[in-house]
Amino acid sequence: MTISAVGFDLDETLAVPTRDRATILGDAADIAGAPPLSREAYLEAHARNLTGETRTPIFADLLADHETDTDPEAVASAYRREIADALVPLPGIEAFLDRLREEYRVGLLTNGPRVAQRDKLGILGWTDTFDAALVTGELDAGKPDPAAFAALLDALGTDAAETAYVGDDVEADIAGAADAGLTPIQVLYEGGPEPSSRAAVHLPRDELVTRLPDLLDEL
Repeated sequence: MTISAVGFDLDETLAVPTRDRATILGDAADIAGAPPLSREAYLEAHARNLTGETRTPIFADLLADHETDTDPEAVASAYRREIADALVPLPGIEAFLDRLREEYRVGLLTNGPRVAQRDKLGILGWTDTFDAALVTGELDAGKPDPAAFAALLDALGTDAAETAYVGDDVEADIAGAADAGLTPIQVLYEGGPEPSSRAAVHLPRDELVTRLPDLLDEL
C-alpha cells in the first residue's frame, strides 16, 4: 500500500532549540529560585507525565527529591517561557509542510503537557499548519503507546499501513510507530539518538526538507 499520510514529531524533528536543553532547564530553575535540576531526572519525570495539562506535576516530582519550598508551578512556568523562546523551526520547514499537504494528509503527534506543547505551536505560528495536530496532554496515552498513534490515525482518517511517521526518539517515535503499524522514519543529528534498527529509513535532519518527498514516493 502506498503512503497517503505522514505524521511528525515536534521537538528535535521539526523545531529545535537554539540553546542546549540542560542549559534552558538550569536557567528556568534559577529564575524560579529552585535548586539545580538534572536533565536526566527531568526526562524521567517527563516520561511519567505525558498526559497532563501542564508541566507542574513534572517539576513537583523533581522538587520532591530536594529540600526546598520552591513552587513547582513557578518552575514550570519559567521553563515553558524559556523553552518556547528558544525554539526555532528547521529552515524552510513551513513551505515544505505546505507542499507536502498538497499530496498527503499531514499530522503532528507530540509528547507533552497540553499547555506547553500548544504554547510552542502558537509561538511557532503552526496552529493551522497540519491537517491534525495532537498533543498527548489531551489524550489518554503518550508515545510510544499504540493508543497515541491510533489517535493520530483517527484524526487523519488513514490506516497505519498507508501512514509514515517521522521522529528522532528511538523508543517514543520509532519503536512506537513500528509497534502501531506505521512506517517509521528516523531523523538523525549530531548528539541525537543512535540509529534504530526498526526504522524503515534513516534521514539526516538537515536533509529532511529536500529528501523526504522522494523517500515517501519510494515507500
